Amino acid sequence: MERLKDREIVNKISATVNDTCNIDSELFQKLNVKRGLRNEDHTGVIVGLTKVGDVVGYDKDEDGNTFPIPGRLMYRGISLESIVRGAQKENRLGFEEVVYLILSGNLPNKGELREFSELLSCMMDLKPKIVMHILDLVGHDIMNYLARCVLELYTFDEKPDDTTPENLILQSLNLIATFPTIVAYAHNALRHSRGQSLHIRHPQPNLSLAENFLYLMKGHHYTPLDVKILDLALMVHADHGGGNNSTFTVRVTSSAGTDTYSAIAAGIGSLKGSLHGGANLKVVDMLKNIKKNVKDWASVDEIDAYVKKILNKEAYDKTGLIYGIGHAIYTISDPRTMLLKEMARDLAIEKGREAEFNFMNLLEERAIYNFMEFKGKNKKKQVCANVDFYSGFIYDMIGLPQEIFTPLFAMARIVGWTAHRIEELNFRQKRIIRPAYKNASEIREYKPIDKR
Repeated sequence: MERLKDREIVNKISATVNDTCNIDSELFQKLNVKRGLRNEDHTGVIVGLTKVGDVVGYDKDEDGNTFPIPGRLMYRGISLESIVRGAQKENRLGFEEVVYLILSGNLPNKGELREFSELLSCMMDLKPKIVMHILDLVGHDIMNYLARCVLELYTFDEKPDDTTPENLILQSLNLIATFPTIVAYAHNALRHSRGQSLHIRHPQPNLSLAENFLYLMKGHHYTPLDVKILDLALMVHADHGGGNNSTFTVRVTSSAGTDTYSAIAAGIGSLKGSLHGGANLKVVDMLKNIKKNVKDWASVDEIDAYVKKILNKEAYDKTGLIYGIGHAIYTISDPRTMLLKEMARDLAIEKGREAEFNFMNLLEERAIYNFMEFKGKNKKKQVCANVDFYSGFIYDMIGLPQEIFTPLFAMARIVGWTAHRIEELNFRQKRIIRPAYKNASEIREYKPIDKR
């Protein structure tokens, strides 16, 4: 039981936080500190090299000046759009192909892809002890379930600290294959803890990762289009370069020489954050608020009026942010958004939610326009809708609950995390990642305890 004196001690120390953690913002510019590892133009500070993925939103002219271009996302030098279009043209799923490409650096042929897909499917089943552990866990956030289960997988690995390429690939494939199963079982355990029925289904060896996940979550209550768009969502979230927060977290911890499971658990902790993987939940919540306050979804004037209230910190959460609009690198367009939006229209028609899709399409247009007008002519910066703007809407149409939106992100990004970890560990000249922090405190003399 907490004592009153304990609370007084906590309150006394916590009262000092505002002072001890407050650093004059002018010091960052004065001392040329790259806050958040960002340059003055908000582009990321280059701290490493990678062959895994590339996020392109700017180019340079002959004089070295940067200018925005339509966004491109590259996996192993191949554009995401071309990979998606290739799978769509042949009317097949593409996530397993992306996994093979990102881990191996090469596109698989038909035979390789078939055998690889079968391998991943067969690896989805969990050991009974892990299943029972998931069902016994108590909590309210599936990302924490996921992190705890990943750490437990260390104890089931016969060579958990072996960093040979063969073992790293084996560990990576095991994590990629079991993430959907862990998430589905964790969700069912969470439902059961709330008094609902418990459904435990086993992965089917003839199904893709995307379809298996829907089967584990919903039984046979899904459509072929549900499978296609979930597969696409996994494809577009598989990697986003080495500088995104969770991937950088995996690389930082890996550079210290830790094991795969500890590094991936750290990445999960990063992705859980509301400014990273949890951002799609903020978009969903904001959209609910806008739909409630905008009576005519086709009215430009009514949408503009409410968006302006949000920008002026008069509505929604009063932060002045329009969630889902804007990106650190993409300005003209986010290639992931464009791909998801195309299929979202088809899904909305299938689910009888076309009016809602049309509203979101109009809201995207008006939010961008009003944001740029709000910034003023002298501060005008082009922005676009990012991937979070439509992803939550898509998951909702498939019939997936909000508590697994961020875990879905992890199910895809585990591919990039493992590839970047392998790359980090196999540099010929290994070096621990250790950026510097400039101390901003004043020098003080130590006082004996009886003189304080």
